[in-house]
Amino acid sequence: MKFKIVFSAAEKESRHEAAARFVISRKPKPTRSLVLIHFPARNMTLSYYNDQFDLHCGDLVFVDGKLEGFRGHVVDVCYTFKIKLSDYKRVISVADTKVHGEFHFAGSHFVTFDRSALPYEQVITWFKAPEKEDTEIVSEQDGSGFQLNDLQTMKISDAIAERGHDYYRENRVRYISLDKTHVQAIVEGTQPYELECDYIDGEIRNLVCDCFCTYACKHMFAAMLQLKETLTFIEKHYPGRFEESRYFAAVCKETLLNTAMAGRETGSIML
Repeated sequence: MKFKIVFSAAEKESRHEAAARFVISRKPKPTRSLVLIHFPARNMTLSYYNDQFDLHCGDLVFVDGKLEGFRGHVVDVCYTFKIKLSDYKRVISVADTKVHGEFHFAGSHFVTFDRSALPYEQVITWFKAPEKEDTEIVSEQDGSGFQLNDLQTMKISDAIAERGHDYYRENRVRYISLDKTHVQAIVEGTQPYELECDYIDGEIRNLVCDCFCTYACKHMFAAMLQLKETLTFIEKHYPGRFEESRYFAAVCKETLLNTAMAGRETGSIML
């Protein structure tokens, strides 16, 4: 039996509302606030100054300072305060957790064939703050490849493959997408890592990961196992949908439920 899950807004925007929205050329400046943020990875709850975002309890945010890079959840927002600004670090980004679209069950993940439902650019905000303006990123690829259906050709050590298999079983491949021939993935290890490669006629080429390893790593192997599983599942249950869009995005069930649904007070789910 096949199931699907649909996230929808409580009401659709009217034409008049849409027109009014586009007339507004400037958004009002957010009200300054003092926010209390809990960081699960460190079991710490600290106060931060915010003057960039309209924050609400449950929002997923990133901050500067000692806990830079750690995800936090807003647990309280205060608009009445007097502080010495130099004593406080700031909220630097807020994740876009609004999800609207049709998702299908695919083993340990939900899968969608709609490019607008859960794009990579949105999901990465759940795991990482935006890169700083002065961050320099260098990438190089050698064109080497291997067959997805025969991962022994991946040239990876047994020990790393075993650890990568553990990551795969633990659903650490939080997200993976295939857009025509381009694959992007997020694998969570000691921190979230970004991977990408090309997938053409059953062959993986130009596989790279932004971890510190100079060789094929466990994050790569885990992502390839997840890609292989998801493609097999789609071929069996949703071949028409994939053939029509030439795209899929698969997100770990736990990730979607805990991120996109935890703070929702309106909307609906259809099973």
